[in-house]
Amino acid sequence: MSTEVSTAVRVRAATRIDDWRPEDPVFWAEKGAAIARRNLVVSVFTEHIGFSLWSLWSVLVLFLGPEYHIDPAGKFVLTAVPTLVGSAMRLPYTLAVTRFGGRNWTVLSALILLVPSLLAAAVVRPGVSYSTLVAVAAVAGFGGGNFASSMTNINAFYPARLKGWALGINAGGGNLGVAAIQLVGLCILAAARAGHPRILLVVYIPLIVIGAVCAALFMDNLTPARATKALRAACRESETWWVSLLYIGTFGSFIGFSFAFGQVLQVQFQADFATPVRAAYLTFLGPLLGSLARPLGGLLADRRGGARVTCWNFLAMAGGAAIVLIASTTKSLSLYVLGFVLLFVLSGIGNGSTYKMIPALFRDRTDGGRLAGAVIGIAGAAGAFGGVLVNLAFRQSFLSTGSANAAYIAFIAFYGLCLVVTWLRYLRRRPMV
Repeated sequence: MSTEVSTAVRVRAATRIDDWRPEDPVFWAEKGAAIARRNLVVSVFTEHIGFSLWSLWSVLVLFLGPEYHIDPAGKFVLTAVPTLVGSAMRLPYTLAVTRFGGRNWTVLSALILLVPSLLAAAVVRPGVSYSTLVAVAAVAGFGGGNFASSMTNINAFYPARLKGWALGINAGGGNLGVAAIQLVGLCILAAARAGHPRILLVVYIPLIVIGAVCAALFMDNLTPARATKALRAACRESETWWVSLLYIGTFGSFIGFSFAFGQVLQVQFQADFATPVRAAYLTFLGPLLGSLARPLGGLLADRRGGARVTCWNFLAMAGGAAIVLIASTTKSLSLYVLGFVLLFVLSGIGNGSTYKMIPALFRDRTDGGRLAGAVIGIAGAAGAFGGVLVNLAFRQSFLSTGSANAAYIAFIAFYGLCLVVTWLRYLRRRPMV
């Protein structure tokens, strides 16, 4: 009997769904909701692992002690490189879903994560050249592409009224991968000290395999998701680039701060964080809260409108960055951590509300579903590139002034710009977008 069930599962998983009508209430109630929920659960898990591996070097740099001979500026490069590669991967990963199907691509993209894991396990040891570390860190960027393909896939499964919630859950569960790998890294640092970074990979390699197997068994390919020309059409839409700018402000902040926070703490408050493990105790907190806040942003946008939530959120983010700036100038560690935690939470809310705007902007178009999926990929790439800019802003600020204050002023100015754009472009005319 178990063999028959196993065979049935494999046959079901290999079948492409040709009839998919999530906006039809009867279809959704009878079968659509259950199928979408099953795909969402597996998508969250595999995307979670992808985010973890993308964030791998934000943890590994904490293991790179004096024996590696890498200064703080060099460590910021090691975290910026996978962010850059991840942003570039998001566009082809979006296209891959439309061409190969959500299930098929999720399996393959999960297995690809074995490459950066095995490479890091092989090379991270004292005496390795800095250029080798940069090259291996770059390969970890493939994990950043998983987000775009996952979001594009899940967007196609859900009706418009639930997209904000579904995309928020999917993205929030994925974003938790940042906090998870940092928490695992903390445990390893506390138990085995900084001399054993490869233990981190021993934990994650089996999870990669489990994610690929679950995707193969329990996910589906949607025929309507095939849209190889959607990305080109989306590039011609002005809305694509305005939303991408806003997503740079929200997701760029989240992923940039996630990768840089531990290093900034160590550099700016050296007396308080003399050892990596002390910084690691706080590093995971911000990404954790920011990830949990993302579904809240989507839910608020479903109820109040994405533009309204996003606009107020940028105002609050400017306030949070101002708190961090004040804390930095007064050398107040408690206020500094409070300000950064606030920024993480607000960036999570803004991630959810901004992504909710995307399907709403195209809901009246006959090709709205395909366009929304493509724009999700483009905005995701732009947002990830924002993380690169955050790390480069910190690096340049420390090199030029010896502190991060110039970077914080730049963040405040950018949030102000995003607030104005949201108000003028959307909130005045279409508050419920």
